[in-house]
Amino acid sequence: MRSDAVTIPVIRLHGTIMANAGQFRPTLSLAATAGLIEKAFSWKDAPAVAISINSPGGSPVQSRLIYKRIRDLAQEKQKKVYVFVEDVAASGGYMIALAGDEIVADPSSIVGSIGVVSASFGFPDLLKKIGVERRIYTAGENKATLDPFSPARKEDIERLKVLQLDVHQTFIDMVKERRADKLADDGDLFTGLFWSAKRGLALGLVDHLGDMREFLRARYGEKTRLKLITAPRGFLGRRIGLLGSRLGDNTSQITAAAAQGLVEAAEERALWNRYGL
Repeated sequence: MRSDAVTIPVIRLHGTIMANAGQFRPTLSLAATAGLIEKAFSWKDAPAVAISINSPGGSPVQSRLIYKRIRDLAQEKQKKVYVFVEDVAASGGYMIALAGDEIVADPSSIVGSIGVVSASFGFPDLLKKIGVERRIYTAGENKATLDPFSPARKEDIERLKVLQLDVHQTFIDMVKERRADKLADDGDLFTGLFWSAKRGLALGLVDHLGDMREFLRARYGEKTRLKLITAPRGFLGRRIGLLGSRLGDNTSQITAAAAQGLVEAAEERALWNRYGL
């Protein structure tokens, strides 16, 4: 006898969004999530796919690629997509959330940050203090644009700003296309500000306040079951420990990996800290 219970596959997209996975922690990218997403949409007889998002953002390219893969499969498989925000879906995290036909968040979740940011450090004075001369040779006058060991040039900053505006406009267009007449007429929507989901509901950035289990049972019945879709074999194949087989016993490789891991951790921490998390 067949049960009349509905099973909804659930995937978790949690973490910062970067093209390359770090040695010490996974990150979100199309390469890392494609298998998981396709597995969820291949679940037989499921009328929808539920996606749990907890991301402060990262790469705009990877964010859009993940978004597009979700939407392409939703149309191909004729399934609804429900996105559930946990702590934060901001910047690139919110871009991915736009793939949902409906977005549900906890009242205290953080949403928004529809903008583009570039950050780096400059060290030209440090080189002088330690007696190091910067030597850089290029074929092409703009090849060394924004070199961190050279003084910032006004024209370089202006070029970067043009690039940021292009990326920002793409983000804005996506929000307007997906949220359409749901958006409030608020001048701060696309300034990079972020809000609690309670305020985001009023702004039209989310559709409902609540949690996954309660929402899906209200939509599909009390017998609705949630099935967490786990990663296919090799999904995190690139993530290895400090003393993993890829590093072997080579001390220089271990040292380099540890240093890189610290940089990755600092970058990730900075993204989360922006939202007080």
